[in-house]
Amino acid sequence: MAKYSYDMGIIGGGAAGLTVAAGAARLGAKALLVEKENVLGGDCLHYGCVPSKTLINIAKACHRMRNSARLGLPPVNLPPINYGAVVDKIRNVISTIQRYDSEERFCSLGVKVVYGLPRFVDEHSIEINGSMISARKWVIATGSSPAIPSLEGLGETSVLTNREIFYLQRLPESLIILGAGPVATEMAQAFCRLGTRVTVIQRSGQILSKEDKDMADEVMNILALEGVAFHLNASVIRVGVSGDKKEITIQERHGEQKTLRADAILVAMGRSPNLEGLGLSEIGVDTDRKGIKVDERLRTTQKHIYAAGDVTGLFQFTHAAGYEGGVVISNAIFRFPKKVDYSWLPWCTYSDPELASIGMNEKRAKASGINCSVWTERFEDNDRAVCEGQRRGKIKMVLDERERVIGVQILGPRAGELINEWVIALNGKVKLSKIAMAVHPYPTLGEINKRVAGAYMSPKIFSPTVKKGLKFFFHLKGRACG
Repeated sequence: MAKYSYDMGIIGGGAAGLTVAAGAARLGAKALLVEKENVLGGDCLHYGCVPSKTLINIAKACHRMRNSARLGLPPVNLPPINYGAVVDKIRNVISTIQRYDSEERFCSLGVKVVYGLPRFVDEHSIEINGSMISARKWVIATGSSPAIPSLEGLGETSVLTNREIFYLQRLPESLIILGAGPVATEMAQAFCRLGTRVTVIQRSGQILSKEDKDMADEVMNILALEGVAFHLNASVIRVGVSGDKKEITIQERHGEQKTLRADAILVAMGRSPNLEGLGLSEIGVDTDRKGIKVDERLRTTQKHIYAAGDVTGLFQFTHAAGYEGGVVISNAIFRFPKKVDYSWLPWCTYSDPELASIGMNEKRAKASGINCSVWTERFEDNDRAVCEGQRRGKIKMVLDERERVIGVQILGPRAGELINEWVIALNGKVKLSKIAMAVHPYPTLGEINKRVAGAYMSPKIFSPTVKKGLKFFFHLKGRACG
């Protein structure tokens, strides 16, 4: 039997890699964790989820102060934002969370951490820092990087991505954002609220193109009211520099060309898998433009090598990466065959209000040929939302032909928290009648979940047939007014 230095080797110290490393070590496996950066935590901690949510929270506080008069408070005239202080706060939050993703913590669990650029030299061995290391099984969790499109002049123009946007020296007076996905939408609103003039350029006819158009349009309208400018159905002709400004020429839907100028350009047009330099083709691990090809157990074409997280190109969310890490542990350590199931994978765009989803939305259901029905409730009818002055948005519940819930979308205050009730309900196969009958505290935003379930149940409970039966058996007299 071949002898290996480690039971499990993990390449990548982000969400997926850390999950596998911790799980493997705690189950008794000798585990190696390889990370190319000089700290653990991956993109989410340093350039994604953590800094972005910190910035969003700061921008939200700034927005509420500027709009204090709407709450019956004296108006506040804020001085210009000191972005350096904002960056300091972001770094402080990252350092606080970093302690949980530190080399010291993983060493205490029994994981050996090595920093450097690895390359496979055979199916079980890598070369790193001039040394050869072997492992019985490997997990590739190298994540992704910002995708940079091929646009005329872009290569010669200094632009920002998620790796730079949170660490600027100063707040840009103006910002053009290429793309209108979740990251672009979140950053557009945040920087606008901090005082930057923001313009968003989108190739298609709606922002957040994977979401239902009515939900995405409502988000866009909210951002537009706050001052974000949008150019939809717009193609970028060229990018360049004009004096101290960045310059973008676009062609809009009807052929009209416009030239836009700003202090900075943020490119937020998707992600590319981090595969370069790993030597995967030489050892028979198949990849495509989306990432590493895996089966339902997250095995690559080399069955002892697994892949998880962004590098697979499946679902590029931190919580998806963590879930996939758990699937790898089940298959590689427990030897218990487990397949990935993304049926009830939730996600959230952290605009204000937030847009959270689970399961199929109306667009996907119809594209799949499902004859669905949609039930909605608006936050303007939720008493807590009225109290807090956050009445924008709605919940959409999508049912299939058999009247089963196949998806829920929530656009509203703290939607990312409200969707968790549906995460439990749908994974636990809880009936709508149970949700409709459940007692929620009053007043809470969560009552909207009960109300949409109740909206579906009401026609059944208060049907003419039921009323007729009750009148017959119990001699009810009917209406007292009108």
